[in-house]
Amino acid sequence: MGEKIILGHGSGGRLTRDLVRDVFREHLGETGPDSMDDGAVLPAPMGELVFTTDSYVVSPLEFPGGDIGALAVCGTVNDLAVMGARPLWLSLGVILEAGLDIAALERIVKSIAAKAREAGVQIVCGDTKVVEKGKGDGIFINTSGIGVREHALRPETIAVGDKVIVTGTVGDHGMALLTLRKGFPLKSNLKSDCASLIDPLLTCFAGAEVKWARDATRGGVATILNELTADQPWSVLIEEARVPVSDAVAGVSELLGLDPLYSANEGKAVMVVAAADAEKALKLLRKTPLACSAAIIGTIVDEFAGKTVSRSEMGTLRTLGILASDPLPRIC
Repeated sequence: MGEKIILGHGSGGRLTRDLVRDVFREHLGETGPDSMDDGAVLPAPMGELVFTTDSYVVSPLEFPGGDIGALAVCGTVNDLAVMGARPLWLSLGVILEAGLDIAALERIVKSIAAKAREAGVQIVCGDTKVVEKGKGDGIFINTSGIGVREHALRPETIAVGDKVIVTGTVGDHGMALLTLRKGFPLKSNLKSDCASLIDPLLTCFAGAEVKWARDATRGGVATILNELTADQPWSVLIEEARVPVSDAVAGVSELLGLDPLYSANEGKAVMVVAAADAEKALKLLRKTPLACSAAIIGTIVDEFAGKTVSRSEMGTLRTLGILASDPLPRIC
């Protein structure tokens, strides 16, 4: 099959067959499609279905804590989980650039398989295309996901006094990619937080009144909260001192003058929980390894309508506006 992807791998002929057989089917194993048919026949589950789709571009393709394949699986199952759904099935569309090392592709496909096993999802269908060298970025991935809704969140019931919770330290993914891409000579253990949030989220949803949840990817926690508060008669007041930030992220942020609240995450969610259930939700989250540093970081308040506001340890207030442009492109 050779060591590099060539245009012939996208021809639909023998090279395509060999690529699918020797890379995708070989390494996806039991997590991959059962057949080579043009579609997947899925059993109809009881209850509401949740359907999502996302595309993934990242540079570099591999980084501390993950790779583009891990992002594709985790990002899609997390989109389902924050909707209260248990992910069941994924599709996998891959666009390869001619010249890509097949060894790198194999590592990424193995990563896809590992994350699919961890999440308990089946990749039921897929597609592969190849573009000319210089017309891609190594690999682009699209994944669509289907899950069965176990918990219906009710954002329309959000009220003054409700609490805002983040499931762990913020900014890890964005800062890890920034330092890697720019080659900063930093001695730190920065790595992406790429992970599936199914277990902590669904456990929390089952035991506490969670009204709204989102995974805080591009634009970070601040941008996600701006989407929540837009056009609302209430606002979110964040207490800066309560926001969990790792020492490594805090150090890089201070050095570069960046705000971790705007840095991307790939394994963290933000949620609004009824005031009476906030501590219960926090305990449920902290029982799971992926959310052991979860924290209550803010409150729904009746001031500053439609805004997200942060209060410093000194008591000063600042508005956290929505991110106008991405300072760190190709992060997910």
